[in-house]
Amino acid sequence: MLALKLMQNRTRHQHQGPTPETLTKILQDDTNLAVWQRQLPLHISDFAQLLLSLNEPLAESLCLELAKEDAEPDLTGLASGFRDLEGYEGFIADLKWLVSAFACLLGAKRIGLRLRVLDKAMCPRFHVDHVPVRLITTYAGVGSQWLKEGTMDRQQLGQANAEPQAQIQQLNSGDVALLKGEKWHGNEGFGLIHRSPQPAAGERRLILTLDWLG
Repeated sequence: MLALKLMQNRTRHQHQGPTPETLTKILQDDTNLAVWQRQLPLHISDFAQLLLSLNEPLAESLCLELAKEDAEPDLTGLASGFRDLEGYEGFIADLKWLVSAFACLLGAKRIGLRLRVLDKAMCPRFHVDHVPVRLITTYAGVGSQWLKEGTMDRQQLGQANAEPQAQIQQLNSGDVALLKGEKWHGNEGFGLIHRSPQPAAGERRLILTLDWLG
């Protein structure tokens, strides 16, 4: 029985599903990735594609302080340079919903939000995050890449020649992923291994990340 428990403690699982309830799996001790395989509403995907087509820079961040976990997040001014685009209000409403769901699930009262347009891989080598948990979703463009547990020696993270090319998993545009990091209590040494993808020449991606700060 003890041997079985020790084996479970050395294993981490990844869960994917078609409903937002899948995200609650991240609360399980033996899970380091939960993915809601979401089909983006058309008005949101159209807005994201339109934003990228303008070829304008976007790199904004907010530290959100929520008086209580069910408080509506204040995203006033976020991506305001694009407020005249059709679909902007629906896009911001979607961001608010994701922030609220993230806060409710984790009991978070401080959340770090980053919204960026990227034309290159920010973190091109496989790595783990030194945070408790991070939400990542790509609204347009290629999604983040990750590895199942045991497919890469953690001692060789960051080394290109150690990357298991044939076993790389990839998120789809629209997917909402919760990645457990090294600072989640009990997950030390088991942060999800992942990396940013390299967009094809001339292509960009619109990505949102949320960090649990407290």
